[in-house]
Amino acid sequence: MSKNTNSSAFRKIDVDQFNEDNFKDDDTQENVGFAGVNESDITNLLSKGNAAEALKTLLSSAPVGSKNQADKDAAFQLVLRVLMSVKQNQVDSVVKKLDNDQKDLLMKYIYRGFETPTDNSSAHLLFWHEKVFDDADVGSIVRVLTDRKRV
Repeated sequence: MSKNTNSSAFRKIDVDQFNEDNFKDDDTQENVGFAGVNESDITNLLSKGNAAEALKTLLSSAPVGSKNQADKDAAFQLVLRVLMSVKQNQVDSVVKKLDNDQKDLLMKYIYRGFETPTDNSSAHLLFWHEKVFDDADVGSIVRVLTDRKRV
């Protein structure tokens, strides 16, 4: 049989430290800003027909951890401009040049584009979504929807 004791020495965990008000996200980046991709550089790449390189440049410098909404909006507008400039028969080759992390980030931008549609962007973004999904599979969608970091 168990012995009744009035000792609380067996309690070694302070449950008050796990209060949700005290929670701090470990992988939150505090002051990560937009790396300042120059819009003219992106325009030059697009005019040369190198949309894949322009997209890779934008995705590598995306302000994912930034708290500055203006940086996020500027990056989104540039990515949307690049996506809209790619012809539908070239989308597959552009997606193939991206690695998995870049495809996940691109999927985030596609979903953000669905949130704020512009003239004829939804059809084009839906086509991009189909191609990224074909290449990255359902795991990309799950990672994007469960990630708390927004673009």
